[in-house]
Amino acid sequence: MTLTIKKIKDKKINNPVLLEGLPGMGNVGKITVDFIIQTLEADKIYEIYSDTFPSCVFLNEEGIAELPKIEIYHKKTKNKELLLLTGDIQPSDERGCYEFCETVLDMFQKYKGKEIITLGGIGMKELVKNPKVYCTGTSKDSIKKYKLENVKQPLGLIGPILGVSGLLLGLGKNKGIDGTIFLVETSINPAHLGIKEAKELLTILNKILKLGLNMNNINKEITSLDKEIKKKIDSIEGIKEETKKSKKESINYIG
Repeated sequence: MTLTIKKIKDKKINNPVLLEGLPGMGNVGKITVDFIIQTLEADKIYEIYSDTFPSCVFLNEEGIAELPKIEIYHKKTKNKELLLLTGDIQPSDERGCYEFCETVLDMFQKYKGKEIITLGGIGMKELVKNPKVYCTGTSKDSIKKYKLENVKQPLGLIGPILGVSGLLLGLGKNKGIDGTIFLVETSINPAHLGIKEAKELLTILNKILKLGLNMNNINKEITSLDKEIKKKIDSIEGIKEETKKSKKESINYIG
């Protein structure tokens, strides 16, 4: 199993906060982090490729084929130094997810990073008009740090947190890194893009990280990300269905 890290730009980075938002339930994390990257004009510093990513290529805006990748961006604001983790996909199996997260955490520690914030969605059978946001973390202190009136604690209402969003926190805790996750209610429908839900996360992150985002233009700017994200997500869902179909046909043939 191989994982390749391509350095795009050298940066002097010290004690950053890592903010993760990869595709997942409602794609709320990806929409949120992509919006921050675009709005703050963050610099891409790494591209990560792996054979545990889906076996496909995406066509970029110029029609050029590119392998699926996960990217890390950097932005130094007046108040924080941020590493922003986004991408087309997540690792497709448990072993690949562990390898990916360990690699990111090793890189993060080289920059003396001590805090991780991950983002995710809670799948609801029906679309919620006013989605609630929940917060939990790897310690009582990390939860208290971002205690806000409009953010609730799960208190056993949420099951396992799957994928990179959960595993980064668990593995990070073993390395002495504080971790917090914000989870927002969204639709369980795989075709749903949680733009409204991402707005809830952005409002919270704008406050706790003092990002200085202009929330008045958020609807127009988030919608501009919608088509590009949906196209890639639809492609991944198509690959998953083809894989399931192939496996089913193979089982029928053998049986």
